[in-house]
Amino acid sequence: MKALVVGTGGREHALALALIRDPAVTEVHAAPGNPGIGAVATLHDVDPMDGPAVAALATSIGADLVVVGPEAPLVAGVSDAVRDAGIACFGPSRDAARLEGSKAFSKEVMATAGVPTAGSRTCTAADEAAAALDAFGVPYVVKDDALAAGKGVVVTNDRDEALAHAAGCERVVVEEFLDGPEFSLFVVCDGTTGVPLLPAQDFKRVFDGGRGPNTGGMGSYAPLTWLPSGTVDAVMADVVVPTLAEMRRRGAPFVGCLYVGLALTAVGPKVIEFNVRFGDPDIQPVLALLDSPLGVILKAAADGDLSTAPVPAFADGAAVTVVMASAGYPEGSSKGDVIVGTETLAKESDVDVIHAGTARTDAGLVTAGGRVLAVRAIGTDVADARAKAYEGISSISFPGAQWRRDIAAEPLGVMEGAAALD
Repeated sequence: MKALVVGTGGREHALALALIRDPAVTEVHAAPGNPGIGAVATLHDVDPMDGPAVAALATSIGADLVVVGPEAPLVAGVSDAVRDAGIACFGPSRDAARLEGSKAFSKEVMATAGVPTAGSRTCTAADEAAAALDAFGVPYVVKDDALAAGKGVVVTNDRDEALAHAAGCERVVVEEFLDGPEFSLFVVCDGTTGVPLLPAQDFKRVFDGGRGPNTGGMGSYAPLTWLPSGTVDAVMADVVVPTLAEMRRRGAPFVGCLYVGLALTAVGPKVIEFNVRFGDPDIQPVLALLDSPLGVILKAAADGDLSTAPVPAFADGAAVTVVMASAGYPEGSSKGDVIVGTETLAKESDVDVIHAGTARTDAGLVTAGGRVLAVRAIGTDVADARAKAYEGISSISFPGAQWRRDIAAEPLGVMEGAAALD
């Protein structure tokens, strides 16, 4: 099987590494990829947002499976272009990708399907937003009704901050705050059914203790030993099954990864949001522990019949990912800073480096984005994996590097601790 991964980030590097471990996968290609992906795959300078160009590349290399990684190409309909070319594609159609592309649409689907989630109001005017904030009370939750690279949500006790965020968006969803530990569940879907992977937890805010603005994610870990038994089964029954049924009813069957972001509230799990792709970095530890052939599973889903693939199985132990970001992130990023130490760390059997915002220049490996890279480690348990990940972090350096020191230290709530509200 020849696989083509579409995208440039850490998620795509982690997918490429998992695909190359699958005995059924003979070649991995990436469009356009990054230097880390280039170590295990053939890179092609193709715009991931250009559906016809991606489809033409897939045809020219004889791809059997295309995996579209990021949300923006999915919302733009790149998967449709690939399928129209007669090639199996893991990633939802443009219509199905609205589950992430529009928070309002997502809430509408959940309401119709009876999915447990936060109460919400969709607002297009300042007075509507103000009324919604007052109705739900503090903490205020305001979400941009558009793609925002993981940084379109404000959760705050400051009403003025919440109103300012709403004013900066064309349309927002104001929600009830869900209190409880946050976790992510990735479900591989074939349009009719879904199979869950390991739940993971992602650390969104930029500074230790859950302080500072939201980011695309500063680290993650799996498994979640604190998650009550039966939680995944409950999410599949109460969230995934009715959502897939509703999407089929709307004529937009969901084929790809349904990312369910949840809060474990006092009355059970409730949905914070849907995404339509593997989360980054929270999929990274999950894929590190995956024992099953990823390519076979994704191809079965893309072909519309998951029953032909083995049920995903995972290794014992745990995995932790810690992100190293560039100076100024998330408001901006420093580019062109030389990165030192990744080559030495790559020789560690239990630790690897996942590239995201990196590039190769005459100066060597340099920063090329906000989240530059991640150090991922496998251990006997979370504490062991965490220790190895931070030891790996100490081996890598670049000017202005920043990272959180508390990834996987303890389960964190949606607000990442009360300190986020100080």
